[in-house]
Amino acid sequence: MIRPRRLEALDDSPEAVRRRTPVRRLWYAAYGSNMHRERLTAYLAGGRPPGGLRTCPGCRDPRDPTRTVPLMLPGLLYFATESQVWTGGRAFYDPGPARAAGAGRPELPCRAYLLTTGQFSDIVAQEMYREPGEDLDLTQVLTHGRARIGPGRYETLVCAGTLDGYPVLTCTAPWSSDDVALNAPSAAYLRHIGAGIVAAHDWSVHGTARYLAGCPGAAGHWTAGEIAALLSGVP
Repeated sequence: MIRPRRLEALDDSPEAVRRRTPVRRLWYAAYGSNMHRERLTAYLAGGRPPGGLRTCPGCRDPRDPTRTVPLMLPGLLYFATESQVWTGGRAFYDPGPARAAGAGRPELPCRAYLLTTGQFSDIVAQEMYREPGEDLDLTQVLTHGRARIGPGRYETLVCAGTLDGYPVLTCTAPWSSDDVALNAPSAAYLRHIGAGIVAAHDWSVHGTARYLAGCPGAAGHWTAGEIAALLSGVP
């Protein structure tokens, strides 16, 4: 098992904010299907990922990430709404301020990619089925740790901390896991997420399956055995 990197707390002092804004590079913390490199490549270079129903236009800058590292984010992975790409529930990140305190706080595995601000902006646009082409203003999320840039399901940005001097950002929904109807994910979607966890964190197939089977939305609909069977071909 690979030892994941740990985040450094976000320093919101005026001097620290001044040093990190504007930002040219950042870590994009992928916790859903983008943990799988093939899926991320479709967002970067364009194309349709295996099992997906939509073709992605790609980023203005299609280059590969500069670096990739495994990370653990404080919070919860859950599935809700209905994906037009995979069918079934989409993956969302609930940072859960109430859940973040205490020794028993949940964590979710993710894969962090060191990208340019433009690449991150274009990925967020494609998550909302929009054409990429405009850089996001990240001032608020880098200052306060959270920013709602629109009403959409992936238009709430979260800065979970910093790593090696770069901010760690991801996108999620404006609601919490307690405020939305859960929806079970599809087999193709779970396989992409599970393959990403196995590759990034070197978890076993069965350990990955147990983790995903316990996530809200998947729990009660998918067993660990069923998910392990989906991942049986994952190296």
